[in-house]
Amino acid sequence: MANILVVDDEADLEILIRQKFRKKIREKIYTFVFARDGNEALALLQARDDIDVILTDINMPGMDGLTLLTKLPEASPVIKAVMVSAYGDMDNIRTAMNRGAFDFVFKPVNFDDLDTTIEKTLHHVRQLRETLQAVKENNILKMYVDEHVLNFMTHQEFEKSLMANETIEGTVVFIDICGFTAITEHVGADGVVKMLNTLFDVIVKEIINHNGHIDKFMGDAVMAIFRGEYHIDRAIDAALAVKDSIAGVTVAGLTDKAFKPQVSIGINSGEMISGNIGSASLKRLDYTVIGDTVNVAQRLQSVAKADQILVPEHVYQQAKQSFNLKELGAVSLKNKALPVAVYEVIE
Repeated sequence: MANILVVDDEADLEILIRQKFRKKIREKIYTFVFARDGNEALALLQARDDIDVILTDINMPGMDGLTLLTKLPEASPVIKAVMVSAYGDMDNIRTAMNRGAFDFVFKPVNFDDLDTTIEKTLHHVRQLRETLQAVKENNILKMYVDEHVLNFMTHQEFEKSLMANETIEGTVVFIDICGFTAITEHVGADGVVKMLNTLFDVIVKEIINHNGHIDKFMGDAVMAIFRGEYHIDRAIDAALAVKDSIAGVTVAGLTDKAFKPQVSIGINSGEMISGNIGSASLKRLDYTVIGDTVNVAQRLQSVAKADQILVPEHVYQQAKQSFNLKELGAVSLKNKALPVAVYEVIE
């Protein structure tokens, strides 16, 4: 139902409107409210936020219609006004349009023409509301979805290829906050969330600073992806930066002894399957990467000790010219038939 505010000091116009639009009023397509001048109209707009369209005269006692037009943007950025006046000379029309009037209807009123004008104005207002809602939802979405995923979603073929996937080359990093599970046994839910968000913020900033993107948050762990030139180097640089930055964070007031956060990190590089994983029927999809490369990175993180950054042999071979790494020997990883040669990134 459209809510229309009529601003006019002529009592006869209210009677005519109720008569001419009685069917749409009865069918709850339109509802009309009335004000006698601009001041009364503004007071009404402050009292309710559901007005869609304003029909206003020009010449009225108190605040006139042209002055009212200048006040509407502050009252509501969406409401559109149609001038309904006998003062239809070019100066008034141009002044009204320059002050934001959507259209101009002359008195005596042709109600068929007025109805068409109202419908056209309502269509415009609804488009504005939908646009503002889309902007609001997009801003909210950006808080939950990585920028790379949003860019992917804007591709022309996105909807046609929801379940499609591609093989990519990249580096995956798993970062886990050590000792966090033990802390949660002694800290309230609110304190846990605040601490976790503080630490995640530190981690995310370093990932972004090294041109990586966050794939997902998993409890007290973060999964990040690096693609493009020097993706291995950037991933290791980011991991070292996270390790140093987390060491400088002190989270006090949560336990008798302040919690000193540390991270364990697993890194692997190679081919991964990238695409939407989930159920199209349920409309719940996760744009992520999967494959053995990802699994090994997660397994490396699971065996890493606090403040350790672990990589496998082939990553060591590609990174040894740029970083100082220490051989730890072969390590058995879950679901891997053979032990994996593991190296720790020192600096």
